Amino acid sequence: MRVIEDKGGAIVVMLVSLFFIGTFPAIMTLLERRGRLPQHTYLEYSLTNLLAAVLIAVTLGQAGEAKPGMPNFFTQLTQDNWPSVLFAMAGGFFLGLGNLVSQYAWAFAGLSVTNVICSSMTVVIGTTMNYFLDGRINRAEILFPGVGFFLIAVFLGAAVHSSNAKDDAQKLSRSELMRKLCCHFPATVLPDPEQPKNTKGSGEDINALAQTKPGSAEFIIEVEKRRSIKVIGSDKLIGLGLIFFAGTCFSLFAPAINLATNDQWHVLRGKGTPHLVVYTAFFYFSISAFVLGIGLNVWFLYRPMAGVPASTIGAYARDWNGRAWALLAGLLCGFGNGFQFMGGQAAGYAAADAVQALPLVSTIWAVIFFGEYRRSSRRTYLLLAAMLSMFVVAVAVLMASAGHRKT
Repeated sequence: MRVIEDKGGAIVVMLVSLFFIGTFPAIMTLLERRGRLPQHTYLEYSLTNLLAAVLIAVTLGQAGEAKPGMPNFFTQLTQDNWPSVLFAMAGGFFLGLGNLVSQYAWAFAGLSVTNVICSSMTVVIGTTMNYFLDGRINRAEILFPGVGFFLIAVFLGAAVHSSNAKDDAQKLSRSELMRKLCCHFPATVLPDPEQPKNTKGSGEDINALAQTKPGSAEFIIEVEKRRSIKVIGSDKLIGLGLIFFAGTCFSLFAPAINLATNDQWHVLRGKGTPHLVVYTAFFYFSISAFVLGIGLNVWFLYRPMAGVPASTIGAYARDWNGRAWALLAGLLCGFGNGFQFMGGQAAGYAAADAVQALPLVSTIWAVIFFGEYRRSSRRTYLLLAAMLSMFVVAVAVLMASAGHRKT
């Protein structure tokens, strides 16, 4: 078994995790903006997300000789450790549900704001729980000021979303193209569920989007024409509601993994039963997220939400447009989560929550590729700069609080 036992190695894998977890939302958002149904994307994401956990478990979790109190992956699958397994599966349930809801929140509120508020809630709630579960191995005088910075970022993120929504409304109110949009999308016309969605878009739509300036009313409308989740005219509270629900789910998955691997509540029955190693816990964690993701999204094919067109298993099977990107997103998320847990097991799960700085990565993708916040007001730019600055400080402080687990 290969485990990380030093603080330096833990920080390295946490930084890699930060990049991976910050990138996969941008890929999924890109596919939704190109018109691919979110149900199709999430089904493929779920497959490779589980594949990443299996690869980590059978390689790092099985390589070499077992260590005292740390059996190899296949050995541990046969041991009586079901109480810890259930904690790991609960963590997978919460993360899977949070990611599923986030896929819709990214459309309603934007990639940057959604990830900022969700990540900040994860740190404020989850990091506090992990600090006490970890036996206070992190330096409280450094850790909790970092938590405070993340809390401030929550309010700044909500302010950015509200300000940007007002900017977009003003742009659209000044544009006569809004009338064309209403004519282009009659409420009674829905796509044929038996036909796969054309995620590449027609040449006319692609040329029209390329000819518009990012951030303009025309650009917003062209994006709305192509995307699968229609958001223009929706109540901004819908987006915030989805964000806060997802953030609550994200707050609980890391403490659940912490309990699964360290058994702070002493739920293992047999004396001397080894704790779940991080690779075994992550395997069960990912199985739970996989079952939830497949089950709900098969249901959503026929009973979609948020105004998304219905689909079928047959239409999904024929939809190859963007499939490779969706599979890549699942791999990035899976390996990112695995690296986060590996770093948390070595340096403390409270410090590992520094990967919740993923909005720093997501915002870069959002601004460069999606034109978010282009041609916005000065107020929005100031709030965005303040939000990201607060995140930079918060991440640095959280990393500095890292401790070292003795057992």
